[in-house]
Amino acid sequence: MPEIRQDFDGQTVITTFEVTPGTAHDLLDALTAAWDEVIRQQPGFIGGAVHLNDAQTRIATYSQWESRGDYQAMLRTPEMRKRNRVINQLCRSFEPVMYEVQTVYNR
Repeated sequence: MPEIRQDFDGQTVITTFEVTPGTAHDLLDALTAAWDEVIRQQPGFIGGAVHLNDAQTRIATYSQWESRGDYQAMLRTPEMRKRNRVINQLCRSFEPVMYEVQTVYNR
């Protein structure tokens, strides 16, 4: 399970997908299968989440990895390369961006 902490020294990746309401759930199905069957099984995976906006025009995923290299190795697996080609066809665009936690606010 991801835990957002200021002292986290691993890799955080937020990916946004631009979709249409007609393809949003198809992409969600593809992402769910990828997360269940491949991504969460990879070395260095800590946790993640998938979000859909109300208009069903954007999907965002949040994942945490022990290192940048672990995330990049997952992307290079033959299975994820194959799945990412399908995912790319289901959306207008998608962009994974690596982040470092700077500040955390809690109640």
